Amino acid sequence: MLRCGLIGEKLGHSYSPQIHGMLSDYEYRLYELSSDELEGFIKSGDWDGLNVTIPYKKAVLPLCDKLSPAAKRTGSVNTLVRRGKKIYGDNTDVFGFEHMLRRNNVDPDGKKALILGNGGVSPSVRYVLERLGARVVVISRSGEDNYGNLERHRDASLIVNATPVGMYPNNGKSPVDLTLFPKCAAVLDLIYNPARTALLLQAQSLGINCGNGLDMLVAQAKLGCELFTEKDVPDERIGEIEAALSREMLNIVLVGMPGCGKTTVAELLGKKTGREVIDTDRLIEQRVGISVPEIFARFGESEFRRLETAVIADVGKRSGCIIATGGGCVTVPENYPLLRQNSTVVWLRRDISSLPTEGRPLSSGADLSRMYDVRAPLYEKFSNLKADNVLDPEYTADYILRSL
Repeated sequence: MLRCGLIGEKLGHSYSPQIHGMLSDYEYRLYELSSDELEGFIKSGDWDGLNVTIPYKKAVLPLCDKLSPAAKRTGSVNTLVRRGKKIYGDNTDVFGFEHMLRRNNVDPDGKKALILGNGGVSPSVRYVLERLGARVVVISRSGEDNYGNLERHRDASLIVNATPVGMYPNNGKSPVDLTLFPKCAAVLDLIYNPARTALLLQAQSLGINCGNGLDMLVAQAKLGCELFTEKDVPDERIGEIEAALSREMLNIVLVGMPGCGKTTVAELLGKKTGREVIDTDRLIEQRVGISVPEIFARFGESEFRRLETAVIADVGKRSGCIIATGGGCVTVPENYPLLRQNSTVVWLRRDISSLPTEGRPLSSGADLSRMYDVRAPLYEKFSNLKADNVLDPEYTADYILRSL
């Protein structure tokens, strides 16, 4: 069996083993190496194929006996293959980014493109864009074109984020404010966790075509697999694996009126999928040590909403969970990006006359019709999918899974 893997300094939670496991049947391991260990590991010969990530894409260049044209032109290697006693270095990021452009219907020819960041994968992105006819400007922290003089590039049509700004676990940060670029027609963020970075969420709100880096990750792995095995992999596998990973990574978040059955449906979804179930109200109670009704009685709604947002900020970063929220979480605008960043949000609906009110601080004695009229547009805004929970929660849970 081929011995393959990924080398880098800090790998954290990588999806590369899952992707390569879906592509072929070779061994694929993660190797966290210090700079002092890098050369010794590569020269040891205890591997057949390696992917290379930050910060070693340039460091491995002198360790290669032969380089592909793409690796030579970019000065960056992200794939190593042992061929006899020789080490061959290639750059599959080029193929991956080309696929990302096609996948998102972005044609850079004749357009001004900004690349945010000058390290890691940036040289590969620049090579592709320039080859396809774009006028490329690289924005760095201290170069001639930097974050302090972005106004000179207000005419940019395409922005590519090649920095880690906004990547898990530092969600919610964005490298630039897109309102500075009134002619921007497309934004590509090479980050894939979270699925929607703050940059992409802003692009969506402005109606700008945008996409994350998951399809690039899978595409470059597909070419890497071909180099490891010397066998062709159909391009169709890229979309299939990307879709499977996306379903696995995204949380399923339930929003809706108090009493619509979010907790029950969440528990059923958890049983059917094997995913962890998180109830934000229960998590608030665990943190504070008293019940939700007691929090409302002692501290008021504003304090509860503050606590709720803090909990949503934590659980919204997670991947692959089932999350049941409180009915009023949509009334706080800050919760929108926290829930949408890494989730499919489902609006669970039930007729107002069927909503229980006992033990629910805001529902008890309230005009539910008026509450619904206020919240319905917010549920609509927050959600990606609607599901009626009328007769059988089991059917509702199955409907959600079928829809996803």
